[in-house]
Amino acid sequence: MNGEKPYIGAIDQGTTSTRFFIFDRKGEMVAMNQLEHRQIYPRPGRVEHDPIEIRDRAFDVIGNTLASSGIKARELSAIGVTNQRETTVVWNRKTGLPYYNAIVWQDTRTDEICRDLAENGDMWCFRERVGLPLSTYFSGPKIKWVIDNVEGVKADVASGDALFGNMDTWLIWWLTGGPGKGVFITDVTNAGRTMLMNINRLEWDDVMLEAMNIPAAMLPEIRSSSEIYGYTDGGGVFGAEVPVAGDLGDQQAALFGQTCFDVGNAKNTYGTGCFLLLNTGEKPVQSNFGLLTTPAYRIGDQPAVYALEGSIAIAGSLVQWIRDNLGMIKTSDEIEERAGEVEDNGGVYFVPAFSGLFAPHWRSDASGIITGLTHFASTGHLARAVLESTAFQAKEIFEAMEKDSGVPLNDLKVDGGMTRNELLMQFQADILNVPVIRPKNMETTVLGAAYAAGLATGFWKDFSELKLHWGKDRTWTPAMSAEKRDALYKGWKKAIVKSCC
Repeated sequence: MNGEKPYIGAIDQGTTSTRFFIFDRKGEMVAMNQLEHRQIYPRPGRVEHDPIEIRDRAFDVIGNTLASSGIKARELSAIGVTNQRETTVVWNRKTGLPYYNAIVWQDTRTDEICRDLAENGDMWCFRERVGLPLSTYFSGPKIKWVIDNVEGVKADVASGDALFGNMDTWLIWWLTGGPGKGVFITDVTNAGRTMLMNINRLEWDDVMLEAMNIPAAMLPEIRSSSEIYGYTDGGGVFGAEVPVAGDLGDQQAALFGQTCFDVGNAKNTYGTGCFLLLNTGEKPVQSNFGLLTTPAYRIGDQPAVYALEGSIAIAGSLVQWIRDNLGMIKTSDEIEERAGEVEDNGGVYFVPAFSGLFAPHWRSDASGIITGLTHFASTGHLARAVLESTAFQAKEIFEAMEKDSGVPLNDLKVDGGMTRNELLMQFQADILNVPVIRPKNMETTVLGAAYAAGLATGFWKDFSELKLHWGKDRTWTPAMSAEKRDALYKGWKKAIVKSCC
């Protein structure tokens, strides 16, 4: 029955906005609506969202998309969900009300918690269990902070009334009815970002739960990335019961949407942050060079597929910072024009360690710096340094992936808003010395969630059918001498050292 329906829907709940897409059987977008939500900065280092606002935005964009397209919810084979990962919500199962704002992945308030958990100062002491370093990035320490610091939470944790979820769990719970009805689940890709899931067994890890004093009862059930979890309430914006059948963290969803189904396939997403993932197959590969070991996806009862990931906290958000905080440009797109006014960076480097440095350094004590300023430097050089910082960070991760995997990466599939910036994409190809490939369909993240949901309901048959939908839009090939490449990268390495002092 579901396989006969003409459309599939997917929610993309991101760091700055929530979107709803409707796709047809060719994987082409039929309709979309987007609404932003507030960024809350209560003090330096803290970043929060209002979970109720995000929930309401999600229902609004669904309603708006259905209304504007004339498509009925009953015509949707299923709905998939992809989400900003690690962002943490703790709420009451009876009322549905959060105890506190969502603590966003960029937030650094849990630095002391992470350091206290480290054995003999080793931030990688739990690597074999969870594939991750102790970092403010992940959900587990955020849950602990809420339990320890927000009034009333400890009592409700003890009574079993307090629930935790990343944004996927929060939205799926509400999509399927909320208090008294909602399905309380997450998938392996989101559970893998909590520091609480055993990376080998794909189950909540008792040692990690005890270390952070978090009871398993407040955690969602871990499910695959593609199966029917439940159905939407027949009322509200839907007016019909639609299967909710796909769940992938945003970067894994982008890997899936790029059809990186084979070992050695890699993609990089250029958004608020920057995230490079490499498919490593059905066994987790532990990194020796600062990368994360993470589930890439699990389809139904098939074995899970894993990835190595390099995470960059600040990419597109640095362009926004230049625009909003310095007023150097009026629109984000203007950064390319300004950077194009100069031939190179003029010796200027910008290390955007606003939330410390993520992969491969994992230095929460690092701070953002601009180095190499002289009388010669102009706003053009600074603009170029802003763009180049993303490419340099990606190169560090690219090198680490080659060392860990033992496989030379021959090209890089890219997606995300910053891939519209042709100057950046050419520089990325130059500094990596490999072709950079942009797909025709740029919305790979939400498309990945739609693919997962569609596989669960028979909307699409298998991976081979999904691969038919992927097409190449443009390729950037390297055009920089080895001498210049090496000199530029050496300058970046010096700037990194200075940011960690």
